[in-house]
Amino acid sequence: MGDTAGPQIGGKIRRLRRQKQVAQGELAQAIGISASYLNLIEHNRRKITVPLLFKLANYFGIEPGELAESDDTRLIGDLMELFGDDLFAESDLTNQEIRDLAFSNPVAARAVLRLFDSYRRIKQNGAQPAESGAAEPNGAGGEEIRYHSAPDAISDFLQERAHHFPELEDAAARVRRDIDNGSDGFQQGLRTYLLNVFGIELRPAALPSGVARRVSGDGRVLEVSELLPPESATFVIAQYLGQLAAETEIDAIIAGSSLPEDGTTALGRSVLAGYFAGALAMPYQPFLKACRDTRYDIDRIARLFSASFEQVCQRMTTLQRPGAQGVPLHLVRTDIAGNISKRFSLSGIHIPRHSGACPRWNVYSAFLQPGRINVQISQMPEGATYFCIARTFDKGGYRHNAPRRHYSIGLGCDIAHAKKLIYSDGVDLSNKSLVVPIGVGCRICPRLDCEQRAHPPANHRFRPDQQFSGESLYGQIG
Repeated sequence: MGDTAGPQIGGKIRRLRRQKQVAQGELAQAIGISASYLNLIEHNRRKITVPLLFKLANYFGIEPGELAESDDTRLIGDLMELFGDDLFAESDLTNQEIRDLAFSNPVAARAVLRLFDSYRRIKQNGAQPAESGAAEPNGAGGEEIRYHSAPDAISDFLQERAHHFPELEDAAARVRRDIDNGSDGFQQGLRTYLLNVFGIELRPAALPSGVARRVSGDGRVLEVSELLPPESATFVIAQYLGQLAAETEIDAIIAGSSLPEDGTTALGRSVLAGYFAGALAMPYQPFLKACRDTRYDIDRIARLFSASFEQVCQRMTTLQRPGAQGVPLHLVRTDIAGNISKRFSLSGIHIPRHSGACPRWNVYSAFLQPGRINVQISQMPEGATYFCIARTFDKGGYRHNAPRRHYSIGLGCDIAHAKKLIYSDGVDLSNKSLVVPIGVGCRICPRLDCEQRAHPPANHRFRPDQQFSGESLYGQIG
């Protein structure tokens, strides 16, 4: 039998094996090949036969088609965005050449991304890589967090792990059992667990504006802002508990990651503690069942688990346990100025790494209808189609005249999974007139007839026509 066509299947095999916490030798023995041959497959140096594909899919408890899907759609999109920069305006690189780089040598491609990230930081900050950007002491050992690079590194790390950490799921399940067995309610159980296990007393407090929690100098009292909404207060407490109860698991994940040693690991620990908090408040199996039973009705699930809209959306993206997977989703969070602060994609849609996303995307138009679910069938230039929902939400403003922060969160899936989401009810998914053409960003979007262009495409020259004028300044591109 022939080889499978998916050139980057090795990365997905490696990720699934790590999620299952299986050694290379153990997996190789289970599917009847040598560990050295499996190592070559995982690094995309050997193609995989169809019979071997079926063995692997059966081992991981997934469909062969899921395993054969490429893991590097995002890598290609990031490279497209990179080479769309003005720096490469004279290079005349084609899209196919960029794809070839991603497929033939993904390690080198990711190195190019890191190099470009460093270049941008130096250009923006006018400093050397070791000195660039504003750094703040973490307070734990004086470690510095360079916030300009940490978000991208963390985002890449979560994408590499498919935003699923079995070791944290297990730790959260263990703690949740103890809480449920010792208390009548989750919130009270959190308080009791902190006191009985770690000797920490929980107190509401009038903390300074912008401070959600504060630990006393002796570490015996955890103060939580009395102004936080209940779901936010619960998350803050559960996240701090994660730092204590899952410290071993978090340290092991960080040690096995490729996160740079520039303070990013401190932020990584905070993110992983937040993952633990979500898993603790919304246990995997009950949450997955609620998603399937309600067809991913976010508001209904939020009420079931006393969680916020954003918390539920984020938890939905973590449902990647082999054999018990949810719909593969993407998630993006942006503020009212278009700054993307969270991005993750299992659906295959590309979310920009550096620039703002397409203004046609409903994650932006949602700001025009605050608090309402906005539905969109979105199509990328290459033809891939996605079912996307978006809704705005606010944070802050818990006291009189306090400023509020406005966000929009977008969630979506490949159009093939759309009917699994309740928001597709009443939408004719086959109606092509409902499809909204979107792109990744103006500089790399090939759509020349878009009236909302902010920049000309990087691979075209802008030649204004004095006799013809379109709705967009860049409507006439030669």
